[in-house]
Amino acid sequence: MNHSGKVDQDDIMRARNVLLASGRRTPHEEVDAYRVLVQVSPASYLPLLARGLQRLSYDTSRGRPHPDSLALCEEAVAVARSMDTAETARPHVLYEALDSCQRELYAVGRRAEGLAMRAEMLAIGRAQAAGAPVAGLSKWAAGLSEEGRYAEAADAMTELVAATLPHGPASGGLAWSLLEWIAALHDAGRPSEALAAFETLVSMEAAEAANDRGPTACHLYSLIGYAQMLDAYGRGEQAALVRQEALALLTEWADTDERKSWSSYEASFWAVLMSFSGAEGERPASDGPRPPSGAAPIDWSPDAKRRYFDSRHVLRDEVDTLAVRATEEPDQYLAELVRLHRVLTVRSAVYWEYRTHLFADRVRSLFDEGVGLARQLSQHDPADGTRTLARTLIDRSTFYLAACEFRPALDDFREALGYLGEVN
Repeated sequence: MNHSGKVDQDDIMRARNVLLASGRRTPHEEVDAYRVLVQVSPASYLPLLARGLQRLSYDTSRGRPHPDSLALCEEAVAVARSMDTAETARPHVLYEALDSCQRELYAVGRRAEGLAMRAEMLAIGRAQAAGAPVAGLSKWAAGLSEEGRYAEAADAMTELVAATLPHGPASGGLAWSLLEWIAALHDAGRPSEALAAFETLVSMEAAEAANDRGPTACHLYSLIGYAQMLDAYGRGEQAALVRQEALALLTEWADTDERKSWSSYEASFWAVLMSFSGAEGERPASDGPRPPSGAAPIDWSPDAKRRYFDSRHVLRDEVDTLAVRATEEPDQYLAELVRLHRVLTVRSAVYWEYRTHLFADRVRSLFDEGVGLARQLSQHDPADGTRTLARTLIDRSTFYLAACEFRPALDDFREALGYLGEVN
């Protein structure tokens, strides 16, 4: 553009040549071209500029955000907002731009602004839903949960599941929504609804496994998680019956193995349930947001994810320090050591499963250490320690399942039920 405010024709020609050239162009070159052409044909190039800015905000060659990623995403939002409101593509372009920008806002700790953008995304989703599940509800619920607004998060997930359930589990997304719903209801202090939601998940996973449409492992994980929640709500007799069902299934499965490979789906399912059950033993987070229990790490905000995973290093130091004290004064420190070690184990398991299919090699020793410490506690304090040992053995049993080691999984589960007095 020249000093008179008019677009220079040479600039237009160069921009068009960049886009028409047969060679590979960089995202930066593409954005520069769109910035010129948007001034002569906004209807055609505003959507392209918004999307180009989003692509430029992440450096794919280095696998990390561009140094100016937030500014680029904010520009993408401004570009999308400037589109004609009558343009049919505007809601989708704006939604995607807001989605990119809210991630960057969360990454730099501007959580209130990130949540506000999620609210705007939800408003767009409601306007465009036309009877389908509302886009943005899950992200909105996760954002509310991270801020401790559990009742609102539960209401949002209830709305999402009500719209998703009629479509069934065929798309594969329903199971993840149910996990988030269960956790949101639990966090909101709505036990009857949380248990009913868990029953829905268990029934769905049972049907999927029986019809060879889903992993048997996920059915097992859901049964074990359901029993843990029943115990948490004082329904021990019902929990024992559910564990017997899990034992029968695991006994049969240990002899036959999984009927076919389901990639990493079932391991991710296990990791989410681990993070949910692990949240019960954690202290309230006073120094920042807690990730939404029941949601996969991919759906956590960047700063919550960073706090959760980075805490492993501090936890490791705390566990090592406490181990020395527990040796000297077990009455005072051993139970706390077992609890804190479980927090470390859960966070490490979720961290490594999220990053590599070789997660078992990274966390096996932690599960073994946890069982060893729980055995010490059960010998020192049989009244409380025996039940803790059973829970720790069940944790390791599910780890063995995730690692496709079925016979050790069965052995641990049977031993745990023995300590609970539930072996026939």
